[in-house]
Formats: sequence, C-alpha cells, structure tokens
Amino acid sequence: MSFARKVWHLIVAVKDGLSLVFLLLFFFALYALLTARPSPASVREGALLLSLDGVVVEEKSPLDPFAVLFSGQAPTGEYDVQELVHAIDEAAEDDRIKAVVLEFGAVFGGGQVHLEDIGAALERVRAAKKPVLSYATVYTDDSVMLASHASEIWIDPLGGALVLGPGGNRMYYGDLLKKLDVNARVYKVGTYKSAVEPYILNAMSPEARENYTQLYGSMWAEWQAHVKKARPQVNLAAFAQNPAEWFARAGGDAATAAKNAGLVDKLGDRVQFGRRVAEIAGEDPWDKLPGTFAFTELDPWLADKPMPDTGDAIGVVTIAGEIVDGDAGPGVAGGDRIARVLDEALESDLKGLVVRVDSPGGSVLASEEIRRAILRHKDRKIPIAVSMANVAASGGYWVSTPADRIFAEPDTITGSIGIFAVLPTFENAAAKWGVSTDGVSTTPLSGQPDLIGGLPPEADALMQAYIEDGYSDFVDRVGKARKMTPARVDEVGQGRVWDGGTARQVGLVDQYGGLDDALAWVAGQAKLGDGDWHAEFLGDETGTSDTLLRRMLVGDEAERARSSDLVGMFALQRNRAMSQLTADLGRLTGTKGMQAYCLECAPIVRSTPDSEAQGWMAKLIALLT
Repeated sequence: MSFARKVWHLIVAVKDGLSLVFLLLFFFALYALLTARPSPASVREGALLLSLDGVVVEEKSPLDPFAVLFSGQAPTGEYDVQELVHAIDEAAEDDRIKAVVLEFGAVFGGGQVHLEDIGAALERVRAAKKPVLSYATVYTDDSVMLASHASEIWIDPLGGALVLGPGGNRMYYGDLLKKLDVNARVYKVGTYKSAVEPYILNAMSPEARENYTQLYGSMWAEWQAHVKKARPQVNLAAFAQNPAEWFARAGGDAATAAKNAGLVDKLGDRVQFGRRVAEIAGEDPWDKLPGTFAFTELDPWLADKPMPDTGDAIGVVTIAGEIVDGDAGPGVAGGDRIARVLDEALESDLKGLVVRVDSPGGSVLASEEIRRAILRHKDRKIPIAVSMANVAASGGYWVSTPADRIFAEPDTITGSIGIFAVLPTFENAAAKWGVSTDGVSTTPLSGQPDLIGGLPPEADALMQAYIEDGYSDFVDRVGKARKMTPARVDEVGQGRVWDGGTARQVGLVDQYGGLDDALAWVAGQAKLGDGDWHAEFLGDETGTSDTLLRRMLVGDEAERARSSDLVGMFALQRNRAMSQLTADLGRLTGTKGMQAYCLECAPIVRSTPDSEAQGWMAKLIALLT
C-alpha cells in the first residue's frame, strides 16, 4: 500500500506540474500575441490592399472580447479615417506600391466628409500615375462614392449597384404609447427640435419636414456633384430616379444595368479581378491559388509608415459619437474621459489645439464639462480651432463654441441649437390595472418624480423652466463665441439643422476645410513653419492588443470583405429597423438628463445591424414593465 500511495502521489505531482507548465505556456503565448505588433517586414512590393468591410470612423472604439464572444458573431471592422488617408498618401509616394486595391464587403459605410477625404487621397494616387482598382459584389451609395475615384471599377456578374440617396422613413410611436397608456412627457425648446417627435407624434411635423427636405436635398446635390466630378461618364440622375427601367433594359441583370449606367467598368468574379491586379502589381510569390496577387495589408503598411512626430506638437482631441456622462469611449464621447484627457495635456507643451468633432451631441452636462476643459487650454493663450467632420450638431456645436476658428465641409451637418428632455410616466396604465398611489407630502415636489402617480403641475413647470434655462445658456454661449445677438442666435437656432455650406452663410462656421486645414491654421497662428510641427492625437487608447484581437475575431484583411447580393443588402434594412427601435426605446427609458442631441443627424452606427438588433425585445419589455 505504501508503494502504491507513493506512485499515486508521483502521478498527481506530474499531472499538477504539467498543468502548471501548460498554463504558463498558454499565458505566455497570449501575452506574446497581445504585445506583438504588425511587422513592417510584411510590407512587400505589389498592391496596397484595402479590404473595407465595416465603417469608416473618426475614432475607433475599443473591442470587448467577452461581448463579442457572447454575441456569437464577429464585430464590424472599423477604419480610422486619418489612418486611411495617411496610408493612401504614403502609397502614392512609395515605389514599392504599384496600385491601390479597394475591396468592399457586405457592410461598408462612412459619412460623406470622411469619404470625400479618402477620395481626395485616391485622386493623389492616380495623379502619381498609379492605378486604383475597385471590386464589390454590390455597390451602394458610400462604396459608389469611393469607387468613383478608381481607374477600374469591377463588379461580380451576380451583383449589382443601388443608389439610394439620403433620407428615408423612421418610426413614430405616438399612438402606440397612447395605447400602452404611457405618458411621454416632453420638455423642449426649439421649433425644429425633432428628436422628441417620435414619442408624441405619428408623423414628421411640417417644421421638421421643411428642415430635413432642405438638408437632405443639399447633401444629395453634393453627393451627386462629387461622383460626377470623379466619374463624368456616369448617368447618375437617370439611374437613381428610375432604377427599375435600367434593370428592365438589362433584362433584369443588375450588374449589367450598373455597367450600362457607367457606374462600373467591368464584370468579373474575384479570380478574374485578381488576375487583372496581378498584371499590374505582380503575382503572389507564395500563394498560387487562382486570382492571387502580391499585396500589402493596411496594418503592416501603417507600421512601416507611422504618422509624423517631429517638431512641436499641436494637440488634437477627438469628440466622436454621442456625448454622454462619465468615462465612456473612445468611439463614444464620455464627458469625464475627454475632460481628463484635455486636463492631462495641460502639462504638455502644446503649441495649439484642434478639437475634432464628429458627434450629434447628447448630454448637456457632459458637453459643458468638455467645453470647460477646452477653455482651460484657451486660458494658456494658445490658438484653438474646431474641425467639424460629418456631424457637429447640438451638443457637438456646444463643445465647438470655445474655438477661435471653426472649420467645416459643405457636407458637414451642424447647428441643431436646442434642448430637450423626455420623462415617461405610467399613471394611466397604473389606473387601468388598479394600481394607485397615496402618501403624505411636505412640499409639492415631495416624492417626485412619481412615475406611477404622475407629475404635479409644479414638477412639469420646473422641468420646462429648467430646459428653457438650458437653451438660454446654449444661446448665450453661441452668441458670445460667434459675436451674435441672442435674437440672431435664436433665429438660426430653434433646433434647426444646417448643412456646412448654409451654416457658413448664417455665421455658425468660419471657413471650409478639413482637419489638415485646421491644423495648418493653428500652426500659422502659433508661428510654426512647415515641417516644424506635428499633430499629437490626445487620449489615443486603442492599442496593439485591441488591434490584434479585432484582427483575430474579424479575420485577415485579405479575407475580410464578406459578400452579399442585392437581396441581402435589402434584408439588412430589417435589422436596421430593429436597431432604430432599440435606440428609440433606450432614449425613452434610459436615465438621461437634459439633452442637446440631433436625432436625424446621428453618425453611422458602429456595430453590425444584427448585433444592434439584439436586446430590443428586452427593452420593449422594460418599457412595458
């Protein structure tokens, strides 16, 4: 027995030792993976391959691997617009890159300002006598806009193209909430502040219709002008306004219809497209599968071509996504986080500051927190500019008011100077189910807000007064910043949304230009010469481990562009409707304070339509209960 016991102890010890060794090896391998960096050694002569299956954003959001694993699907790819433009510009100058290849996946999107910036970089590649080739199964507005800058546009013979234009319907819940006996108490200032309309109306108000007819009309005209300038041969207006006729002329063949309209040049599958690229960029020396070609992916290319960091620093703080209270982000503009980033930069020797805004607004409290942090930099007597990207509306304009100069593009959506709050109460539903409230109060506001018993007139009056005072604060900040009278600010305010061109005419914007123009202006004000400064992006927290995790979960760049046909693209609209329902219910039932938010001009969503749809039933149940 003694011998057997010793053998057993030996076996257990070996087992424990091996378990420990394998555990250490696992964590060592995980650490090595997460601390590895894309290698510049992966750069080779050939094409720069940009497989765009995802969204172009101003600021990448961090990846939560556990959320991805529990969701059961890969996250949508995100592409930093500044990195894309920098990568394409470097490709134009580097002799190793023979061509730039765009491959669009089933999900691709970005605001018009971002796409214009990328398109301008592609034009610089072509000016350097290098071809740009594009491939997709289905082209839609965003990919059409970007592909219009290509030398050759290819499409799968079973694919097609859709030109949808801005606009469309959204859901209104006025009658539904009445049937559910939900009293959506709305407090607002702004005739055109339409963010609350879905909760109290069954259709768009005449004021909102007037506003968005003008806004979408301007954006549609700019989009068409951009595509026509890049691709004069396209029969854009006829194809967009009567697509069924073009499809019928092509015998129902959507790809041929797109070719006949001049939207694409050639029909071919991926193998045929790859062989064409190989004629220009060379064949892949290692991969001999049909349709392969020599290429370099985006991540190693950026590792080989980092952003410049010589000379004095001009800080760039990014305010991207909805502005919310707390530390949220990047990708969401947490007011405390951004204020802390700005305060930490006070100790740096920044020669100036550019505030890059791509936000539809949100929390007034968080917007003011960010504004105050920007003012602390202004107290240092350094030049400050705001660079508006796709959207700088409502709270996005609030945080722009400290700037010495505001830059925007004609396609920028801005304005929406207005305030609102929504508070649902359930006194009618409670009465129907035999639930009542009673108690002892010492003041008219004791126990308020009473969501079951309803709000007394004093509480309603207090809330409306509070919102009106918030609007007065907003008007005051804009008036002092733009040297306007309160009456003039109120005239261009009232929640009205403006395109960048009109915003410049009414005095909300100083001049046209992008981030580079804002940086150059700040450098000039700081008396810095060319080559004597660089942009330092503050609070850039998306590290290598996040990049590699996203790469593991989304896939290699060459394999990333998932395909979908025309029917599949239309089917995505179903999921977007569920996403809208989720967001609307969250806005109604969430614990949000006073809001300066532009509902119709919210930027492109960051996650896949499928993942957004998850949880909408739970939120509906939360509303009812």
